[in-house]
Amino acid sequence: MSRSPVKRPTLDSFRRIVVKVGSSLLVDPREAKVKREWLARLAGDLAAAHRRGADVLVVSSGAVALGRSVLGLPSGPLPLEDSQAAAAVGQIALARIWAETLGDLGITAGQILVTFGDTEERRRYLYARECLTRLLALRAVPVINENDTVATSEIRYGDNDRLAARVATMASADLLVLLSDVDGLYTAPPASDPNAKLIEIVPRVTAEVEAMAGGAASQFSRGGMRTKIEAAKIATTGGAHMVIADGRVEAPLTRIAEGGPCTWFLTPSSPVTARKKWIAGSLEPKGVVHVDDGAARALFSGKSLLPAGVTALEGGFARGDCVVIRNAAGGEIGRGLVTYDALDAARIIGRSSRDIEGLLGFKGPDEIIHRDDMALAGD
Repeated sequence: MSRSPVKRPTLDSFRRIVVKVGSSLLVDPREAKVKREWLARLAGDLAAAHRRGADVLVVSSGAVALGRSVLGLPSGPLPLEDSQAAAAVGQIALARIWAETLGDLGITAGQILVTFGDTEERRRYLYARECLTRLLALRAVPVINENDTVATSEIRYGDNDRLAARVATMASADLLVLLSDVDGLYTAPPASDPNAKLIEIVPRVTAEVEAMAGGAASQFSRGGMRTKIEAAKIATTGGAHMVIADGRVEAPLTRIAEGGPCTWFLTPSSPVTARKKWIAGSLEPKGVVHVDDGAARALFSGKSLLPAGVTALEGGFARGDCVVIRNAAGGEIGRGLVTYDALDAARIIGRSSRDIEGLLGFKGPDEIIHRDDMALAGD
């Protein structure tokens, strides 16, 4: 695979990038303090991508490591309640550090704390996605971490590799960067096998690739190559390329861009294509939305579905559910995720988006189904 004729991607070709930063990279384990010089160089890399117009998201560990130092907790595994307490203290420090570091470069940071359920349950997923989308539209950099203060061992990711992959999918990112303490995936553990070779490009995650990462992942695992391969499967299925690179160097993204050693996991898809496939084939429809001929033409020209173009509804769907879209003749022309519950949707169909607030008493989305949450026949 390292000899693959597939061309290595260029970092500046991506429009939306998620960068995962591990706790060991960010926090000095001896002093339990943030490595500010290293972080400043990474922030410079992020700012460079931001200036060229890319959307940038960060998935950052480090809250528990920072909080346990402040609270004087011992090293090693912590009881759940101590880990939650350390996260509560550390999250404040972590958010402040990111805000200050990015702020020095003229970039606004926004903190988002998520749990496993936020990326797995469709309605909560939709709310989180909307928040990310709005922050990016405002040119802010979301800094995301698992909400360890409320998550328990049974309902948490436990590692930020897979969380970062879920965030990349949720945000429709086209690149996930996992900064690690290794250059990438090797044919064997390089510490024990002097003949181990770095695999530069992985066109597809196969059983052979998974075997190189070691044994099966444990629910208690907090990292390692195995979770990175799992992250690669999630990210590439969602239409994002993924790269693993050594984050311990200064300006690690610059090093990747300059051709430094790393492993690229490629996807044959795109975030939009993968999302449309998911909507079209993986979700059970909970209702039907009937549209007029004008709305049908607008949808096929790339527009969102507005209330004015909806003539009738069927089913007791909830916000975020998948519904079938039918034209005036009753034919199915697509499927999509609705932005309103059935009762609220029924009150606004056939009306202008300007009337929504007056009809519902709150300002909701202008559309019944956003174009990004829709799969039409022929897509």
